[in-house]
Amino acid sequence: MEHRKQCLRAPHLASLSESERGEGVYQNGGESAEGYAFHNRAHLDPESVSTRSSQMSTGSSTVDCDDDEEDAGRGEISEVEDASSLAMADLRLIAECMISSGYTRECSRIYSTIRKSIVDESLYRLGVEKLTSSEIHKMDWKLLELRINNWITAIRTAVKTLFNGERILCDHVFAISDSIRERCFAEISKAGAIILFEFPETVARNTKKSPEKLFRALDMYAAISNYLPEIESIFSFNSTLTVKSQVHKSFARLAEVILTALHDFESTILKESSKSPISGAGIHHLTINTMNSLSMLADYSNILSNILAAAPPPQLPKQSLPESFTAFLDGNTSPPAALSLKMAWLVLVLLCKLDTKSKLYKDVSLSYLFLANNLQYVVVKARASNLNRLLGDQWLTELEYKVKQFASNYERLGWSHVIESVPSDPTAVDSPEKVLEILIKFNGLFSQAYRKHSVCVVPDKNLRDDIKLSLARKTVPLYREFWNAHRRMIGRRRISLPMVRYTPDDVSNMLSELYFDSGGSLSFHIPSSPAVPSSFR
Repeated sequence: MEHRKQCLRAPHLASLSESERGEGVYQNGGESAEGYAFHNRAHLDPESVSTRSSQMSTGSSTVDCDDDEEDAGRGEISEVEDASSLAMADLRLIAECMISSGYTRECSRIYSTIRKSIVDESLYRLGVEKLTSSEIHKMDWKLLELRINNWITAIRTAVKTLFNGERILCDHVFAISDSIRERCFAEISKAGAIILFEFPETVARNTKKSPEKLFRALDMYAAISNYLPEIESIFSFNSTLTVKSQVHKSFARLAEVILTALHDFESTILKESSKSPISGAGIHHLTINTMNSLSMLADYSNILSNILAAAPPPQLPKQSLPESFTAFLDGNTSPPAALSLKMAWLVLVLLCKLDTKSKLYKDVSLSYLFLANNLQYVVVKARASNLNRLLGDQWLTELEYKVKQFASNYERLGWSHVIESVPSDPTAVDSPEKVLEILIKFNGLFSQAYRKHSVCVVPDKNLRDDIKLSLARKTVPLYREFWNAHRRMIGRRRISLPMVRYTPDDVSNMLSELYFDSGGSLSFHIPSSPAVPSSFR
């Protein structure tokens, strides 16, 4: 009789008729509950319910603010929360009255029907709909990518607001019975939740594998991972185990796709086999694309670490690895994390391909410039991204040292014959004929070298400045000293010797103009080779 008294006295049920507030509330309880639930739908939407719950849990930590606008905003929120609280209290009272009067089946049926329609409508507005495997398989990738982006946005609202709000409301309304609230929540949420959470699995199972789709799979994996604690809590009933099972199936399928994509990513590097050298010994497109992808993958380090940790460790042929890489493996007392090892291995695969590609240049000096340019890009890209943390400072420092070695080898093979054409002791040459011979030889060699290397590019400013500065320091002072030592003789003979065209200032200025990128395109080609390059040992 206590529920009957509360129901008759409830001030918030004043809108009900006399008969409904009397014995009829039991005989026609279903109709009363249905009408009340419809009329108060605005105050019982999941957002209002979930907001009220979060405000109640954090209300004690709210910071006071004197700002009028914020106070006004709080007032409006408070009014909404109050209306929501009253509506929830009234609906709970109606449910308890009906249950205590023997209308349990009618009460749960009406409640579940109304609330399920709200959930289904909300999911539809979020863009969540059931798609078959055939529909996804036939869908254009750009359209599917829009669907994926929409799903990533929708899952946050669906979990944190929609399903969370329904669980809170269901727990409150049917606090009188654990079995009723479990049954009602399952009937309300299970079908919609399965549609929501099966989407990643369906996409992963029915789309062709490609590198660009790897990041979409990672985004979906991250979205589920971010809300997994809430999902586990909301769908904690035995009757909603199928929802959690679907979540974990999608998790596993996405992890499988990601691992496969990483393997395919390595294969893409290994299978590149064109024989065209890059113009100007510049940066290869494969280097750019690979490092851009790796730096983006490094932003998913937490997710990839979890996925790779659960996968079998790779078997690496340690005896054939370069010293710098074996030092990376042995740098710590404990083995490197699976993700660090995977990232380092992919970088090494790229370096192997670059070494093979460098052999396509007929001029060995250009091979070294190509290696210096591309390795510099690898290091700079790694330093500027999360790869810096994954690869470690020691290995990157060793690669930086390799860049300097490559640049030095390029300088030695490309310019040493020019530098060595001028004697280190200019005063040791005492005959005019010998002076002229040296001048003619230097000018000829410098002209040839300049013409050949003027088409070369060094896109990285620091590396470009280092190479030019090193060349200038070794060439200009030596040539200037020789020029000044024999200035008088050169002045008398230069007009009649067109082969002597360059003054020391000319040489300095011409060297300063080298290696700028003129905007030429770089071809996206690289040959395959299973061998580890000796250049990187």
